[in-house]
Amino acid sequence: QVQLVESGGGLVQAGGSLRLSCAASGRTFSVVNMGWFRQAPGKEREFVATVDQSGDTTDYTDSVKGRFTISRDNAKNTVYLQMNSLKPEDTAVYYCAAGWGSIWAVGAVDYWGRGTQVTVSS
Repeated sequence: QVQLVESGGGLVQAGGSLRLSCAASGRTFSVVNMGWFRQAPGKEREFVATVDQSGDTTDYTDSVKGRFTISRDNAKNTVYLQMNSLKPEDTAVYYCAAGWGSIWAVGAVDYWGRGTQVTVSS
């Protein structure tokens, strides 16, 4: 089992930055792929970014490439999402996700956090 707890959300002006953190429990953190998804009001949950077990391979949805960076620290059982140049359309609840396989889709995720709200004002 992997339990995930997000932190770092909040209100920021357009162009600003936030860093989300996700602390994971369990001894299996280093063997699972990690990622972030988001869900805006009235929309489906969507993939944002993922990082593999070693932290060497990352992938992003096109809308955040060049602005967001995902990373992980296996010694601290923590995954991060650095978000720069934030836009109002980034406003959503951000969810930490973990999976035994690749997690580019909602259906591939094995574990979810409860989410943290990110609001970007214009």
